[in-house]
Amino acid sequence: MTARRSRGLLATLVWLVLLALLITAVIRARYSADLSAFLPSKPTPEQAVLIDQLKEGPASRLILIGVETDDRGPEAASGLARLSKSLASALRKLPALPGDKVAPFASVNNGEPVAAQRDQELLLRYRYLMSPDVTPARFQPEGLRLALQDSLDLLGSSAGLMLQPLLTRDPTAELVHLVEAMDSGGERATVDGVWVSPDQKRAVLVAQTQAEGSDLDAQQRAIDAIRQQFGEAQKREGLKQTRLVVSGPAVFATDSRQTIESEATRLASIGFAIIIALLLSVYRSLRALLLGLLPMITGALAGIAAVSWGFGMVHGITLGFGITLIGEAVDYAIYLFVQGGAQATTGARHDGRDVAGFWPTISLGVLTSVIGFASMLASGFPGLAQLGLFSIVGVISAALVTRYLLPHLIPEGFKIRPTPVLDRRLTWLTAKAPAARWLVPVLLVAAVAVLWTHRDRLWSRELTSLSPITAEAQALDMRLRADLGAPDVRYLGVIRAPTMEAALQGAEQASAALAPLVDSGMLLGTDSPARYLPSQAMQRQRQAALPDTETLRAHFMAAAKGLPLKTEKFEGFFVDAAQAKALPLLTRDDLQGSSLSLGVDSLLMRQSGQWTALVGLRLPSDDAATGQPTQPVDAARIRSLLKSSVKVGEVHFIDLKAESEKLYSDYLSEVLFLSMLGAGAIVILLGVVLRSPRRLLRVVTPLLCTVIIVTGGLVATGPPLTLFHLVGLLLIVAIGSNYALFFDQRTHRGTPSASILSSMLFANLSTVAGFGMLAWSQVPVLHAIGATVGPGAILALVLSAVLHHAVPGAAADQV
Repeated sequence: MTARRSRGLLATLVWLVLLALLITAVIRARYSADLSAFLPSKPTPEQAVLIDQLKEGPASRLILIGVETDDRGPEAASGLARLSKSLASALRKLPALPGDKVAPFASVNNGEPVAAQRDQELLLRYRYLMSPDVTPARFQPEGLRLALQDSLDLLGSSAGLMLQPLLTRDPTAELVHLVEAMDSGGERATVDGVWVSPDQKRAVLVAQTQAEGSDLDAQQRAIDAIRQQFGEAQKREGLKQTRLVVSGPAVFATDSRQTIESEATRLASIGFAIIIALLLSVYRSLRALLLGLLPMITGALAGIAAVSWGFGMVHGITLGFGITLIGEAVDYAIYLFVQGGAQATTGARHDGRDVAGFWPTISLGVLTSVIGFASMLASGFPGLAQLGLFSIVGVISAALVTRYLLPHLIPEGFKIRPTPVLDRRLTWLTAKAPAARWLVPVLLVAAVAVLWTHRDRLWSRELTSLSPITAEAQALDMRLRADLGAPDVRYLGVIRAPTMEAALQGAEQASAALAPLVDSGMLLGTDSPARYLPSQAMQRQRQAALPDTETLRAHFMAAAKGLPLKTEKFEGFFVDAAQAKALPLLTRDDLQGSSLSLGVDSLLMRQSGQWTALVGLRLPSDDAATGQPTQPVDAARIRSLLKSSVKVGEVHFIDLKAESEKLYSDYLSEVLFLSMLGAGAIVILLGVVLRSPRRLLRVVTPLLCTVIIVTGGLVATGPPLTLFHLVGLLLIVAIGSNYALFFDQRTHRGTPSASILSSMLFANLSTVAGFGMLAWSQVPVLHAIGATVGPGAILALVLSAVLHHAVPGAAADQV
């Protein structure tokens, strides 16, 4: 057995062992499509609050439901109301679904007073412990007289219908005030007691799941249950002309996962098929095709395994990005087969030594790609770092298989059949290409002009630009929220404390601090969990404010003098006050079965071992013309009030819109810095290897021109750029360097040989096929990279040909 054959056998055995390990790792890997992987791993305290709400907050568990019809009129509206009641009833009664331990929905609301009796019982029993009006002064004669006068005034209003039967037990109207304070929602249209849209063509419901928003499997089961129960309710009510629409964060999250999974599968399949067809047309050999796929397959498996080992899970977008690896990994085999095959036509045996002539150029191109991807690996955003690790490991693995395995698997006498017509045309085009050099400055000037014109709106500043949710889905969500009269809560006070009691105390302190802003009209009010569940300390304080029975009776008699009240009928008031003074304090468990429970759960939660209380700020209605609040929000004043007034735990004031924009801005700044760092490292590497400023300029110039022209084209033809366009530009540099290096290597040998030109053309087509498919993706991450690298790869090859200098007869510079 010859030494060459022994090396080949050893390389094959090592590859087979590694392949088995990689396949095992890929099978065992955990896969995810949670877009939170593209949120920072080390956020600021404010960003941490925002991320917690996106992943596990109460809003992440909401499902907005619409039951629509195209018919109009009272009969159609009445039918929608019946269907809404039937659907809501079915959803409330659902048992635990397969895979869940509890019923899917914590609550289902459509306007029906399903918990009204329980709410009223709780509020009536605990009114003195829950009412913020309960202070010592309120039960002095002066305070009682003012409260009694207010109650008499209420009797003539709509609220008097609730107060009248309870007046003798609740003369200070604590129950009425509590109910009014808790009804913080906007105006909602109703038909037969259920919520409908203003045009009465849609009934609306809101469901909150038991599962956390990050549990996408449970969220999907809940959404599927809604669709199933709607179909059954349709049959029961005989309303076949209605349709169901669902929206909300839970729906967005599951739809995003489905989109990512389907896009990764669909685009990978199409891209793979195109590349297979291309390679068959080039190789015209099934065996060569199969051998040529080995670097790509090995690279993809190695990339997935590395990400799984490094991050514990593999994101669906990472798999979709793997399409790009298909396009680049097969390039190495093309260079080997086409250029090595050209050497075989001289009669030399095709073995490992056949790559020596062009492999230094390939290896340098691999290094530039690795450096480009390494800048992504350094990102503080796990999703982007995954893409970097996947690509680095995949490219290196594919290159190693091409260099050390394929030459030993290629049979004796193998060669790619010549394509004389194509070769002649490529040689002619390459010779003529420098004549079109004058077009480059024209394109550069046009691109720079576009960039200058759009300089104020080059980059998208919205975090939503990374979301695969369509504009139509976002518009539906806005319509359903408008139908529900849901306020747009942009500003939040956030109190984090080690115990629930401390968090509730912080929420009470925050609401008290913001009370002057409510009185001034800057705020309509605040939403606090302490409204539904006061802290134990506050409840004790209110119990202490209640005087004993005899004192209360004396104060009441003095306050009622001259008022149209029969004081002897108010014995129930004294009994209730005495009972309240001795009541066990209200706890979270006492709220079960009431709508107050939902209010607490929406604003108070346990996260990361701490309790978080949210205090929402309700703003005055927006101005119809400008879309801005009628009175500007003094964020600095609010932040100062909260910081100085809340004495427990950590307190943050969050402008959700501003914080999301800052999050994206930080993301963009980091990627911009890393991309510049990667590009700089590539230039330094090329300078060290080429050892000639002139050659370095010759290699870098077409890459720089390509980046500028592609950026101008993207800005001129599409929406603002995202950070993933920036990643794509870096990849253009990494991939395009291969073409520039080949032209540079052959510059002093005269016109590049036909084998080199053919291999570059075929490699370019495979790269464009891989990246180009991403441009059709609905996932912004993949679309941005594909739309950037696809045309960029073509332009990099063209400009490398146009800007190269052929010097016949000169000695070759070795790379």
